[in-house]
Amino acid sequence: MRTINCKGNLIDLSTPKVMGIINLTPDSFYDGGKLTSEKEILLKAEQMLKEGATFLDLGAYSSRPGAQFVSEKEEIDRVLPVIKILLNEFPETLLSIDTFRSNVADESISAGASLINDISAGKLDDHMFKIIAQHQVPYVMMHMRGTPELMMKNTDYTDLTKEVLYYFSERIAKARSFGINDLIADPGFGFSKTLDQNYELFNDLELFRNLNVPLLLGISRKSMIQKKIKTTAANSLNGTTALHAIAIQKGASILRVHDVKEAFETINLLQNLKFH
Repeated sequence: MRTINCKGNLIDLSTPKVMGIINLTPDSFYDGGKLTSEKEILLKAEQMLKEGATFLDLGAYSSRPGAQFVSEKEEIDRVLPVIKILLNEFPETLLSIDTFRSNVADESISAGASLINDISAGKLDDHMFKIIAQHQVPYVMMHMRGTPELMMKNTDYTDLTKEVLYYFSERIAKARSFGINDLIADPGFGFSKTLDQNYELFNDLELFRNLNVPLLLGISRKSMIQKKIKTTAANSLNGTTALHAIAIQKGASILRVHDVKEAFETINLLQNLKFH
């Protein structure tokens, strides 16, 4: 049985779970700037929890290409008050913090966050592994080359899937050397990958089972869907759901999504089917 330990709660990932996205930035690609008041944040969180989210992922620094720079202080000032109001209202909620900065991770965990979701897998902050090990929280490591600003200039691969798997084997070994127990891998769709490379990697998704860590999938309403079906982020839910169903068959353990209800329903339906 595959479990992760969140603040003493063992979360069983043998049944896939949903992570709801709560963006605290004004410039995220889909819902940036929508949540501007405490009331709106609480309503969004309540809706996601009622619809079946196991985790809520708070992001205070957009990682989309060309996103505005956010100072460490501003990121902390954005995220800490939200952690407080959410845990005051929903004390059992498992909060994930989307950050690549160890100080943000440290302060967020101290404020009650349950796990850290790092787009750089520790490569953008040398102190991140030490902080994760110190707090012993689950750690999501994503594949990306370089920084969010330059990642789309780093798409030259000889063997994409092989190189991404090697990247994770190296990062996992390093994290284990720090004594980090609960690791989760995110292939990083849309990060340092062209449109066709995203689908090449998606086709090979079942190979990530060989890493022996849970797999998180973050494709919700992304451009890899929009561009293939020639639509917008606002009209990409159907495409997102279709790929979510296939990802679960290929072994995804956590779906990171904007639309919790649809993802949760997809998981529930697939639990009634058997895959070989």
